Amino acid sequence: MCLRNEGSRTRGSRLVAIALVLGLAATSGCLGTSSEWSRPRELRDANGFTITETVRPGLGARGDFDRALKALEAGDTARAIELLEAVTAAEPGLAPAFIDLGIAYARDGKLQQAETSLLRAVELNPRHPAAQNELGIVYRRMGRFAEARAAYEAALVLHPSFHHARRNLGILCDLYLADPGCALEQYELYLQAAPEDETVAMWVADLANRLGRSQE
Repeated sequence: MCLRNEGSRTRGSRLVAIALVLGLAATSGCLGTSSEWSRPRELRDANGFTITETVRPGLGARGDFDRALKALEAGDTARAIELLEAVTAAEPGLAPAFIDLGIAYARDGKLQQAETSLLRAVELNPRHPAAQNELGIVYRRMGRFAEARAAYEAALVLHPSFHHARRNLGILCDLYLADPGCALEQYELYLQAAPEDETVAMWVADLANRLGRSQE
């Protein structure tokens, strides 16, 4: 059986998951309340599925934010955490910064802190599917499988075509929930959005064979 890897991005996209989460605005100024956030927009480009969101950190926080993203992309997780903690302290209403901080904590194995940061992001912007997807990954790693499933499903309610969350839900059903029917359904829906993913196509064939279902 092929190894199932959870993630936030497709092959060929940038290393850093946050590249799929936000776009920095050129303007400065304080953020408003969570009710003023619009639903993040879905885009598709040469790198695949992207979720973008315009954020407006203050001038000082923006510099730290940029440096944090570069550190995260370079694999310097400790530096990214240091910078993102500073950003979230200065801009406590900046939901994408809390998503990035959660991602950084999770990479560093600090799952409880990752959960806290991602829950804060969800509190600030309940309509952000990337926060729910990352929360699902953290819950899966913590062995909290029912909560992981709920988080992935919440992401898909917000963005039914968010195929990273759909792939992750398929992996969860396949390997952790012993629900091959759910896994097969999610993998097939995922392949509608990412038909070039040969690995998942092999998983589908394997599951269909195990379920005794002939493929068309």
